[in-house]
Amino acid sequence: MSDRPALDAPVRELLAAVVAALDLPLPSIDRADERAHHHLLEARALDVRVVLDVLTPSSSYPGVVENGAADIRRRIASTPIDYTPFVFREEGAS
Repeated sequence: MSDRPALDAPVRELLAAVVAALDLPLPSIDRADERAHHHLLEARALDVRVVLDVLTPSSSYPGVVENGAADIRRRIASTPIDYTPFVFREEGAS
């Protein structure tokens, strides 16, 4: 048995939304793609921070965690990946 407390489903969903927001693929080596990746990561980190800042003092309201997760997912949808991701190639591959 684990000593860690179990997280309830809404908290797990909120954490999954945070991971989804911040887990961006690496950009290609093109400078414009690197800048776009940086700006997107900054924008998404700010979105997550805003949601968590609002959530923290109001965590006793029913449904607030679920609403926070849904808000992060809506924000992700409004800021799609708009750069070319880096493609790993094996050595010797053409």
